[in-house]
Amino acid sequence: MTRAGILLAFAALFSGVSVRAAEQPNIIFIFADDWGYGDLGIHGSDFCETPRLDRMAKQGIDFQNFTVDHPVCSPSRTAVMTGQFPARHSVHQHFATIAHHRRAGMPDWLDPQAPMLPRILRDAGYATAHFGKWHLCNDQVPDGPMPPAYGYDEFGAFNLPSAATEQMPTAETCSRAVDFIKRHKDRPFFVNLWLHETHTPHYPLEKHLKQFEHLNEQQQVYAAVVAEADAGVGSVLDALKECGIDENTLVIFSSDNGPERTGKKKEQDDVSTGPGLGSFYSVGETGKLKGRKRSLYAGGVRVPFIARWPGVVPSGKTDRDSVLTAVDLLPTFATLAGATLPDGYQPDGINIMSALKGESFQRGLPIFWEWAPARNHPEMWPHQGIRDGKWKLLLNKKLGRAELYDIDTDWAETSDLSQAHPETVDQLTQQIDAWKKTLPTNPPESCFSKLRSEPAGSTSK
Repeated sequence: MTRAGILLAFAALFSGVSVRAAEQPNIIFIFADDWGYGDLGIHGSDFCETPRLDRMAKQGIDFQNFTVDHPVCSPSRTAVMTGQFPARHSVHQHFATIAHHRRAGMPDWLDPQAPMLPRILRDAGYATAHFGKWHLCNDQVPDGPMPPAYGYDEFGAFNLPSAATEQMPTAETCSRAVDFIKRHKDRPFFVNLWLHETHTPHYPLEKHLKQFEHLNEQQQVYAAVVAEADAGVGSVLDALKECGIDENTLVIFSSDNGPERTGKKKEQDDVSTGPGLGSFYSVGETGKLKGRKRSLYAGGVRVPFIARWPGVVPSGKTDRDSVLTAVDLLPTFATLAGATLPDGYQPDGINIMSALKGESFQRGLPIFWEWAPARNHPEMWPHQGIRDGKWKLLLNKKLGRAELYDIDTDWAETSDLSQAHPETVDQLTQQIDAWKKTLPTNPPESCFSKLRSEPAGSTSK
């Protein structure tokens, strides 16, 4: 330990603080929406251009074996916020109507009393902010808690509870974050920056449409939307340099799940963000991975994960070996902040700081997935999944179907080995069953809207 470190540790004994603010890095977590693994230039996109993100990757590490913990929005974000698999909080699908929540056995919002990443960092002395998509409740639920209940000092968001709530325009997401950074450059801060792009409705800017006018109609719109997000990320990175805090800030870029499926040509409206172009223009790329959004195959849950922290995260490195997942973020960020985890709290993730430093990293915990009820669909049939070591099992007991993949040798999940390794299928199935027994059978009633008293099937807003 350096002399400065010894002095800080000595001071902490008397102050009750584990780490001085001067040694606490700023943390910015950028979560894109429905952004495919192949939507980055560095990942071989056929038509998207992401110069700022490509540069960010060259200045840090491009992790290529990162997965989120659910193939749709709200549960995936629950994993980030709590450091626990979303099924632990009965968040099984996206937040929508009360009737939808009843059918899915879900609460009407994520429990704000659960251990929460922003609150843990705020208690460690961080200024905390959320900008962009929320969707830990829904605009069709009038009485859900707002972001401050989860530990945020400031917020600007859309998909907030109740359509009557003022929803921030999607275009303000990055500029609001830049403003917060400039106002808090002299103290440690945490920013959850949740981009709208590339979720529907699409709102392509004219300047980017002109940039890609050589493409076909669908690709032009999608590339324009990606370009806007890329420029927004660049504005955040520029602000860090302008404020002189670039080398004391960890920035991570990722996505909540794989790309949306292409739909019919029609406009789409959203109460919280307004009318725009629909999923006909959702032509995101998986990088030749099987599956898309709503699938437990790699294309639905393996997403970009770029980490940049000058002087700490090595530059220009690609890591396909380190097995990382979304529940790892909370224990990692808490460690960096010198934060104390709540009594009795057990994260499902682990501290991945050694991987971020470019050092050897071995995952010691399995990754579990649980998706919607059984459906006989070529890519959405898996109901449960587990990754343990080199093995990934996809399972649907109701359909009597299982597939097994050796991810070390079959990164794209092309060769099902379940028939060749039945003993491994049995072992991993038992692990899933044991994990399932640790989960709650019902959501907390404290997270039920007053609309629950209305008849089942009601779609009141």
